[in-house]
Amino acid sequence: MATLIGCQGCDMLVDLTAMPEGGRANCPRCGHFLARYRSDAVARALAYCISAAIALVIANCFAFLTMGAAGLQTTMTLPETAIMLYRYGMPDLAILVGGFILVLPALALTLIMAICVPLTLGYAAPWLVDSARVLYTLNEWSMVEVFLIGVIVSLVKLSQMAEVQLGYSFWAYVAFSVFFTLAVSTLDRFHCWQRIEAVQLS
Repeated sequence: MATLIGCQGCDMLVDLTAMPEGGRANCPRCGHFLARYRSDAVARALAYCISAAIALVIANCFAFLTMGAAGLQTTMTLPETAIMLYRYGMPDLAILVGGFILVLPALALTLIMAICVPLTLGYAAPWLVDSARVLYTLNEWSMVEVFLIGVIVSLVKLSQMAEVQLGYSFWAYVAFSVFFTLAVSTLDRFHCWQRIEAVQLS
């Protein structure tokens, strides 16, 4: 199996033949992060992925936040963040918001499961290679944490103009963000490709 990895920072080829458990590899030339090895990385990523999926479902089923001012009260759910933008004549922005905070993360979770389940069972599924390619491309466009930070900043400003109550959906999305980030970061790119190559050769 291939043991060389190209540094994304300086294109140097680095040999990662022997990495200890929990070891982290950085490029010897520029210091760019290359890979991290954990023997149970696939099982961990699958567990985080399932937890993230449960949290995402809960986040879509309850109120995200409730705002009250001058005797009026408005409750908004997570899907309505994109729907309201569409209703106010901003369909392009609505598609971007809905895509980056709901559709793409859900697709990424599906891909992680499609990769981790066959690898855990030692099954060379025909979709492994394509799923991994799409997943590591989508990771560059993940905006889950960016959306969450934006919401927190907005809440600080809104709290000065209206009474804001956070719903179950908000806390579920916080949990989803944590589990999603852990799932993506745990499934190391280099060792994931090694595991895929191993099951295909076995």
